[in-house]
Amino acid sequence: MTRFDPRLKLFATSAAIAFAAYAFTPAPGHAAGTPEPAPVNAPDGKKPDEKPDPNAQAPKPDVKPADAKPDAKPDPAKKSDNQFLDGYKKAYALIYDAQDYAAGIVALKALGHDEHPDVANLIGFSSRKLGRTEDAKVWYEKALAADATHTRTWQYYGMWQLEQGDRAKAEEHLEKIRLISGSDCDDYKSLQAALNGNMTY
Repeated sequence: MTRFDPRLKLFATSAAIAFAAYAFTPAPGHAAGTPEPAPVNAPDGKKPDEKPDPNAQAPKPDVKPADAKPDAKPDPAKKSDNQFLDGYKKAYALIYDAQDYAAGIVALKALGHDEHPDVANLIGFSSRKLGRTEDAKVWYEKALAADATHTRTWQYYGMWQLEQGDRAKAEEHLEKIRLISGSDCDDYKSLQAALNGNMTY
């Protein structure tokens, strides 16, 4: 029977103990049994050991500053209103200053707002001055259909009634004006003067 050398057995035992001690010794700076911490990313999403990219642009804020002004855009409705007023003033000057009633009607119709009571009333007035009495009546009634409280139309329509010899209707229109604006307004006074024969129309 083969005998083991006691020195060989001692060497094997020492080697086993040394291996076990090496295998189960914790890394420097960590207690035995403590797990490695998970890496934490910086707020910008980079790992702590990453260097910033010199070509990267600074992130833009999500929200505009409170005092930032919105992009200025033209208001098409406002532009249309301004064009209408400019055109109306030109037509008004043609009618009242130049007494060019035919050109005034053309300018008013070119505005594309025949339903506007001021426009319809002035077309009626110009038509009456041109002797187009039936056209004038149509336009006056169109103006009143758009705005039944349009006292200037009641005044002009009352003068039209006087031209037709219908004084009673003209007086009805005068009363309409009084109920809407009172007897101190210019439209009431003008029609009243026409009824009293103190004004040409």
